Amino acid sequence: MASKSSIEWTEVTWNPVTGCDKISAGCKYCYAERMAKRLQAMDVEQYSNGFQIALAPKALETPYKWKKPRVVFVNSMSDLFHPKVELAYIQKVFEVMNNTPHVYQILTKRSERLKELSPFLKWTDNIWMGVSVEQEEVSYRILDLLGTSAKVKFLSVEPLIGEVKNLYLSGIDWVIVGGESGPKARPVKKEWIDFVKKECERTDTPFFSSNGVKNYLMLIKMTQLLILNTNFMLKEGVN
Repeated sequence: MASKSSIEWTEVTWNPVTGCDKISAGCKYCYAERMAKRLQAMDVEQYSNGFQIALAPKALETPYKWKKPRVVFVNSMSDLFHPKVELAYIQKVFEVMNNTPHVYQILTKRSERLKELSPFLKWTDNIWMGVSVEQEEVSYRILDLLGTSAKVKFLSVEPLIGEVKNLYLSGIDWVIVGGESGPKARPVKKEWIDFVKKECERTDTPFFSSNGVKNYLMLIKMTQLLILNTNFMLKEGVN
């Protein structure tokens, strides 16, 4: 359950869980739901129940097989902190991340559960935790994220479908911003993106636009972490 990704800010996706359900306005035209329906029609076993929550325990073995460190988007087809994913399984996913030399990027809209479970998870340096903030109404997710023990914290301000005025960036390491994609994409206003960019500049927070405007400080940080993880891999004898 892993594949190369066309997402600009990662390298591969890894899905130890698939399926989800809608929780806020940003979910309305979910790309993962569309993809799950296609995979179900193709008789892919993991998606036999469409977009319902399904664990993929065999996928837990995959990161151990990668020979070189990678940047990995965790659960592009689900939300690891969905209430139907039990803590014990989340801990198994974290154990894989704790013991492999890759950079893992996790993104959730269920920030309350993330904050609740954070004390029961081992947050190593290679785990980057993010929340989706698609409009002002869900900006509280940022505060929930800041209440966790994640070593690297980031925001995905996408699909940006409304202005976000309360950007709590103190303690945030990286901000991604972008509009919605797909056949029914809702329009994004330039001033919404400009506001986020200016706030990042004001607070010296690395900024990445999915339209292709990259912050090279974050790319440098990514490269440095990959080098450190390569050294870890060599020291521990990880293949």
